[in-house]
Amino acid sequence: MAKSVTVNTLKKYKQQNEKFSVLTAYDCYTAKYIEQAGVDVVLIGDSLAMVALGYKTTNEIGVDEMAVFTGAVSRGVSRAMVVTDMPFLSYHSSVDEAVKNCGRMIKCGANAVKIEGGGDYIVSVVERLTQVGIPVMSHLGFTPQFLNVLGGYRIQGKTQEAAEKILEQAKRLQDAGAFSLVLEMVPEDCAKYITENLEIPTISCGAGRYCDAQVLVSDDVFGKFPEFKPKFARKYGDMQSLIFECAKKFNEDVKSGNFPSDDEIFH
Repeated sequence: MAKSVTVNTLKKYKQQNEKFSVLTAYDCYTAKYIEQAGVDVVLIGDSLAMVALGYKTTNEIGVDEMAVFTGAVSRGVSRAMVVTDMPFLSYHSSVDEAVKNCGRMIKCGANAVKIEGGGDYIVSVVERLTQVGIPVMSHLGFTPQFLNVLGGYRIQGKTQEAAEKILEQAKRLQDAGAFSLVLEMVPEDCAKYITENLEIPTISCGAGRYCDAQVLVSDDVFGKFPEFKPKFARKYGDMQSLIFECAKKFNEDVKSGNFPSDDEIFH
């Protein structure tokens, strides 16, 4: 059996200039297939709020729901690292509350948690979580939980000053103990600059080619979520059509009497 992916594995990838992959999953068997395909990190993204639960934004999902999905995914994985996206307001009210909620995800089977932002308070949360044994994947650039503050889906880090600010936050998060950093929707040159100036690996979510890893939402990769496709996502399949065609054929067979056949009944 292949060795489990750990925080040290990802750091070694960066040191050896070796790329690694991250995909989201929300159920046991999707996670299992993703791992079998060789993906290194499985992320229970709060994107599931939209693609699995039908909410309008990621901010609507709560801790109880994330705990259920974390358990499901972790039961399908044996080698890949499992990371849970901590939902909106689950780590914001106090450091103690953050430890409690993040610790719950670890108990459900996650190997680490992901939290957004890089201000003073978030840095203190990262530091405390690391101290109590909870690895943290940080997230800067466009941070979906700050959607209303940012004024929409806007590219971040477009100027040198903005890039320097992101790098400053990234270094503070690194010093606080974060083991990796997602950079979302920042220009490629900005992400390259930040990546070259950090010891921890960076993960591109629409941040170009020079990060240490790439992450996408699996529903975008599989062609399952038709409502919105980010510019940076690549569609590798068409699950929407596959599901539709299978359901259509089943419906037709039932109504025509073609299902079940003699081989599909008990005598």
